[in-house]
Amino acid sequence: MSLMFQHVNTAEEIAEVARLAADIWREYYVSLITLEQIDYMIGKFQAVPAISDQIDHQGYEYYLIQHDGSSVGYMSAKEEEGKLFLSKFYIGKEHRGRNYASQALAFLEQLCKDRNLSHIWLTVNRHNESSIAIYEKKGFRTVREQIADIGNGFVMDDFIMEKEMQVSEPLN
Repeated sequence: MSLMFQHVNTAEEIAEVARLAADIWREYYVSLITLEQIDYMIGKFQAVPAISDQIDHQGYEYYLIQHDGSSVGYMSAKEEEGKLFLSKFYIGKEHRGRNYASQALAFLEQLCKDRNLSHIWLTVNRHNESSIAIYEKKGFRTVREQIADIGNGFVMDDFIMEKEMQVSEPLN
């Protein structure tokens, strides 16, 4: 049940991420935010032009999460000030509960070790109890709250969570 993490580079891979985003967001977030906000956020942050801009100009790395050759989810991260910002992390409904989140977080932790980054941090909707529970189980802690105006009359009402990594000490 091992996953592959395909670094997103091509137009086809970006289109696959955008397709996954539209499907997952409309299924999952309808219980947390309005459909109008979901559609706005998909267009602003997860459509092909937005993803392309994030990769080409903002330093984000996207990964397709694949199992047996099929995409089951995706994630996006960016190095910021010696930490890894986990911007997006989504798994399709039919693939949840299969230990994929644990494998994906282990992949990100290895990235942090390889790059000598001190923490992984993320934002999560404060009402997204199932995701918060998973992050807490994996060693993340809430460090603060944040309300961000994202335009069009919408806000993101989030917790900021982070997990400290074991950074290797330089050898003397």
